[in-house]
Amino acid sequence: MARDLFGTDGVRGLANTHPMTAEMALKIGAAAGRYFRRDDERTHRVVIGKDTRLSGYMFENALTAGLTSTGMNVLLLGPVPTPAVGLLTPSMRADVGIMISASHNPAQDNGIKFFGPDGFKLSDEAEMEIEALIAGGVSPVQARNIGRAKRIDDGLHRYVERVKSTFPAGMGLDGMKVVIDCANGAAYRAAPEVLWELGAEVIPVGVSPNGTNINEACGSTKPQTAAEAVVAHGADVALCLDGDADRMLILDENGAEANGDQIMALMAARWADQGRLNGGTLVATVMSNLGLERFLQAHGVRLHRTGVGDRYVVEAMRAGGYNLGGEQSGHIVMTDYATTGDGLMAGLQFLAEMVRTGAKASTLARSFTPVPQLLKNVRFSAGQAPLDADSVQAAIGASEAQLDGQGRLLIRKSGTEPLIRVMAECEDDAVLVEAVDRVVAAVEAVV
Repeated sequence: MARDLFGTDGVRGLANTHPMTAEMALKIGAAAGRYFRRDDERTHRVVIGKDTRLSGYMFENALTAGLTSTGMNVLLLGPVPTPAVGLLTPSMRADVGIMISASHNPAQDNGIKFFGPDGFKLSDEAEMEIEALIAGGVSPVQARNIGRAKRIDDGLHRYVERVKSTFPAGMGLDGMKVVIDCANGAAYRAAPEVLWELGAEVIPVGVSPNGTNINEACGSTKPQTAAEAVVAHGADVALCLDGDADRMLILDENGAEANGDQIMALMAARWADQGRLNGGTLVATVMSNLGLERFLQAHGVRLHRTGVGDRYVVEAMRAGGYNLGGEQSGHIVMTDYATTGDGLMAGLQFLAEMVRTGAKASTLARSFTPVPQLLKNVRFSAGQAPLDADSVQAAIGASEAQLDGQGRLLIRKSGTEPLIRVMAECEDDAVLVEAVDRVVAAVEAVV
């Protein structure tokens, strides 16, 4: 069966446009309720969190209606980071966790992603079964078995305490000036609170959500405002989260960026030295820079690559027993602490290294020199399959031949947006640009 609704990270799209409509959310809720409510003799629970998008209210109510119609009891967390849902699902003995968020996408988008009772994201197989239930229709329970809904007031504070517990005991952030950019998103309360309680002088950015300004000129995808705050306040470092706070990038004391590859390099080398990197392996995606791979090899660490999407990173980590992985985009997964990427936890690990070593952020955030990498996106319309065109395949073949022995080419469809992503790495800038532009031009000609 084809996956028509679920992408690489749940269901996502423009709010009030298929598939992100209230009607579809109700059907998704009912199907998920039927899928997870397998034992009629016990209480069944689902926890629902959301980010700060205006459409979150609509989807929260629609999902609740669908879930309660199948007998599920719904626990509503309100605005919390995505990793909080992963944490609280098993903690609250829930059958399923749901996060309503489109992550780093603009405010008009939204999404629905699921966590199983163990707090990990659902497998492709589970999502396909839910899709089949949506297509086939779900019968509601009898009136006496309809579920209840309840607001949970302390879910955010449970998460805050869990995040703080990952910071080394006996260590604090006293004397450190930290800019925290919350992208006007789900962590706008939790992240400043964690840093302040650990002793930092906190300079908040993106902490005034109004329903329509999530990720707008702020956050991990647009860190310029945070960079200006670093310079203006003479801050030591900035942590920039995305809309649901499951990913993060670092800005050093000069406002310069360091992405997930640099953060993973620092952590993997440090954990390997401490003997705590399981299997001597870091798990990352095919998008991670070749420079990271070379750096890890020099430190005796193996890089295991997966497809794009933090869920695939986590699946590989669980299959191999590894405890550190992530994406270049800033998802950092530490299964010793969390079941999914957690930008705030990853940021604390970086801050802990600054405290431990006394080094500046600019030093710690430059573990390796990246191989020049170029990524371009081409948008396409529904129903189009540009990668199937002979002209596109010919262009890909020509670029692969050009890069042979010098670098690599990666072409893929985005799992969250209607985009073809064309990425290449090569030490020769001219060859790099030519290889990417050749494919981009071929795709554009088709779409």
